[in-house]
This record gives sequence, C-alpha cells and structure tokens, in this order.
Amino acid sequence: MNSNNIWFFEDVNLFGMLCPHKFKEYKKAHDFMKFKKQDYIYFEKDKANKVYLIEKGKVKIGYYTKEGDEIVKSILSKGELFGEKAILGEEKREEFAKSVDDNTSVCPVDVNTMLDLMRDNRTFSFKIYKLIGFRIRRLERRLEMMLFKDARSRLMEFIDDLCTDYGYDCPDTGNKIIKHPYTQKEIACLIGTSRPTINVILNELKDKKVLDFNRNQITIYKKPA
Repeated sequence: MNSNNIWFFEDVNLFGMLCPHKFKEYKKAHDFMKFKKQDYIYFEKDKANKVYLIEKGKVKIGYYTKEGDEIVKSILSKGELFGEKAILGEEKREEFAKSVDDNTSVCPVDVNTMLDLMRDNRTFSFKIYKLIGFRIRRLERRLEMMLFKDARSRLMEFIDDLCTDYGYDCPDTGNKIIKHPYTQKEIACLIGTSRPTINVILNELKDKKVLDFNRNQITIYKKPA
C-alpha cells in the first residue's frame, strides 16, 4: 500500500466496501470510535468480534511478555485494517491495539458483517486473505531479522520496506523519496533497537551522502552513473 492509494488494496476500494453505512441494519448502531494517545482500543484476551479501519491517526499492535515488556508487532496508519484475525476464527485477542496519536479515529466493522461481505464478493475476500498472508510474512521476516542481524542491517531492511510501501522517484533528481508515518521512536520499537542508535546510524548515512532525513521523510540519493 502506498500513500497514493489510501483505503485501497490494489484495485479494491476497502473503505468503500466496508463502510457500515452500506448496511441498513448496521447503520443505526455505527459510529466512528475516537481515541487519545495511549488509549487502548482493545486488550489481550478481549472478545474478538470486530475488525477495524483507521480513519485517522495511528494504532500500535503488540503484546506483553510474562516479564511485562511491551513487544510491538506493527504500527498502522490511515487506511489500514487491524483486528483481522477475528475473520479467521480468533475468539479472544492475542494482542493489544493502542492509539499512538491524540486524535485517532477508527471505524469498527462487526465480524459477521465482514464475513457476509466476503461471501458476496470473491475479489474482496481474496484481497483480505492476501493482506493477512502479507502481514504474517512480514512479521516472520522481522523476527528473523531481529534474531540474526545487527541494528544497521535491520534499519536498512526497514528502510527498504518503507521504500516499497511509501517511496516514489523524484522526477527532477531521480532520488527516491519516502514519505512515511513513523517517528524514530516507532522505528526503533519495530526493529528492536533504541532511538539514539537509529539517530546515530541515520546521521552516519547522511554524512556519507547515502540519504537525508527529517521527521517523516527519507530521501535516498541516486547513485552516480
């Protein structure tokens, strides 16, 4: 998914299809849910009876170890779906979902409504299962990366993923521009390192003219011919 295709999985308009206002029996009960920073949308062990679309803001997905340490699995932003394992039959949440921003807004969709929609639209159903498979593969890759690679390698692979999701070529310079939704602290959580380490590595790459960066943009310089 890239920034030009918010609410879309390739040619499928996710929000348009999932919007509960399409269902008369659901419209009356529907309302966007609003959350402030650090508010939980759901906890581990909560009943899994809804999936959610992010209308605004960011949502952190993770779990806690027996020692109480927070493990971040993903940080999702506008247009993305979460809680989707309920579609596969999950009855209780195996992870938490927490608002990252002060003005996060999510659209809840009842699992039965979601399943009805998937039964009626084979293309949409395929896209949802494709999304779930993609999420699983990306998580497996992250775990492998954290076990076997150093912080610099983990960061470079994460930037490569950002390039796929959010990057585009600047027509004037040929540089790769990545406009992404993550803070350095969030990137550090996702790749299992510290924010100071991220900053040191990025500044080293900046000094070597490999890239430049600011809060929500990374520019990867085109290599000389």
